[in-house]
Amino acid sequence: MSILSRIIRTAVPIPKVESFDKYLFIGPHPDDIEIGAGATAAKLAALGKKVTFLVCLDGRYGLENATEGITSEELIEIRKKEAVASAKMLGVSDVRFLGLSDGGFYRIGLEGGEIPDEGSLLAKMARVIGEVQPDIIFATDPDVKSECHTDHINVGECAKRLAFFAPFKDIMEKFGAGNAQVSAIAFYMTGRPNRYVGTGKRLIDKQLASVFECHKSQYPEGCPDIDSLKLYINLRAFFFGLRSFKGRAEGFRVLGRTHMHCLPEAEK
Repeated sequence: MSILSRIIRTAVPIPKVESFDKYLFIGPHPDDIEIGAGATAAKLAALGKKVTFLVCLDGRYGLENATEGITSEELIEIRKKEAVASAKMLGVSDVRFLGLSDGGFYRIGLEGGEIPDEGSLLAKMARVIGEVQPDIIFATDPDVKSECHTDHINVGECAKRLAFFAPFKDIMEKFGAGNAQVSAIAFYMTGRPNRYVGTGKRLIDKQLASVFECHKSQYPEGCPDIDSLKLYINLRAFFFGLRSFKGRAEGFRVLGRTHMHCLPEAEK
């Protein structure tokens, strides 16, 4: 970190994740929030914070590990029930669904200069933000160079745009939404974390249970992905814990309002 970056970080500190009251976790598909930030969500819920999950896409094309013969339409309902059960295991009861198709088959609403269609990802997400009134938004990091999943990129981009524009009443009205005083955004599944939330092993175990005990359509018994994903989540928590002196931790790229605009040093 350069001297200038250190000075700016001192002058404009990165917000502490646990310092807020109302949290909106936005996930592209059922199971993404749990994999990327499940232990943190469980910790915040246990602290009595208001935590809401928003699942943007219905997961209908996640048929790779699903029971043979299940249709996409049947899988939509299965994955919705799994998401509700998983959130409940983490202590979260407010779970919302936009119901858009995954696989990139939806209007994003990021077309330059056009008022977004009311059924677009951007407009539908904006309306939930207006209803929930979060202090901080969690979303997938759309700026990870290795990310190839269109859904993760699109959801992260919409969340990123709305985190900045949420307080602007006239702009949010264009989306058919109320404005909200969003103070920060925290990106999960990021390669550049700058804030860490200590979770301890117990919350990591709860996170793993919420994924592998609830999302059975994606991780059935014998699924080859289970062991590798468990190992990854455990190792990530261990090394983030070492880096932050917190034992076990999850890492996020957090931006406050000042970092979101005309402050390129926040990138570092």
